[in-house]
Amino acid sequence: MTPPVFSELQGRRAFVTGGATGIGLAIAKALAAQDVVVAIADIDIDAAAEATQSIGKGAVAVEVDVRKRGSVETAFIQAVNEIGGCDIVIANAGVSTMQKALELTDEEWDFNFDVNTRGIFLTNQIGGRHLVRQGHGCIVNTASLAAKVGAPLLAHYSASKFAVLGWTQALARELAPAGIRVNAVCPGFVKTGMQSREIEWEASLRGISPQQVFDEYVGQTPLGRIETPEDVADVVVFLCSDSARFMTGQGVNVTGGVYMT
Repeated sequence: MTPPVFSELQGRRAFVTGGATGIGLAIAKALAAQDVVVAIADIDIDAAAEATQSIGKGAVAVEVDVRKRGSVETAFIQAVNEIGGCDIVIANAGVSTMQKALELTDEEWDFNFDVNTRGIFLTNQIGGRHLVRQGHGCIVNTASLAAKVGAPLLAHYSASKFAVLGWTQALARELAPAGIRVNAVCPGFVKTGMQSREIEWEASLRGISPQQVFDEYVGQTPLGRIETPEDVADVVVFLCSDSARFMTGQGVNVTGGVYMT
């Protein structure tokens, strides 16, 4: 499918965390298809560099650990210097582990919050300061279906993503007077490497087969198929465009109907 053309995006610059694989890579490619110059920021610099080769169009790779303020600051400054600025901040880096709530370890809890919540806080704060100084731009955060409905075996992940939506709404209110929009996307069951691991974990914890878990995911989706990273990326591009100029503070469901509101 040919993506919609938002001509106003041409020449804009985007900083995308977790951009080397999965949803992040699809977002980077979809933005590049609109002639946005993309900086792919990822903890796996080799994968990020490989992604830039597949994208072309001036894309650059920077290494970042979103859990660490100094790393995010360094990566953002490097990206701005290499692509000539930043108009779009995509805070997408995320992780998940799966465990029964009463058996969760402190380490599992902290890992999810450090990446999923603190990582978005740092990326938004550092990127947001730049956007406010220049007087324009937008932020899009990757939340989750699990940010709308608590997910069994993912209580810690759900909590970290619920926090992302609360942060997104509050930041949107604070930055609106500066003309900066802040939104989030809430994907459902997306076909990525992370989801494949989750299917294996869930199957093991529930004592069923991975195929049964996968079939349940599809069965819960009214549109009748598993979600692709591109399904999410196209919505992110829209949120970055001027067509979404009057949208801020939203957690946009991209779930194929799994969650409706």
